Amino acid sequence: MVNKKIIKIRRKLDKLDNSLLSIIKKRVNLVNLVILNKKFKRDIVDKKRIAIILKRISKKSKDKNIDQKITKKIWKSMINAFIDYEFRNFKKK
Repeated sequence: MVNKKIIKIRRKLDKLDNSLLSIIKKRVNLVNLVILNKKFKRDIVDKKRIAIILKRISKKSKDKNIDQKITKKIWKSMINAFIDYEFRNFKKK
């Protein structure tokens, strides 16, 4: 039996996912600008900045009453994906 409420909710999730794709595309464009401004591959991973970002996201998640474990996992995954992206797209100058 198909649950019509679940189908309706999933349509909303699909719409939200499409919005996330647009945001990710904007982030990719900004990361491309960052790559152009980095001189060395060793500059790609900035552990200090990563720690600051994760701390800030944790605080904002708590303030907005969002499960901090979820946001931490999402941001870590996104950061690692973009680090990989930077390494793959970095061109020696």
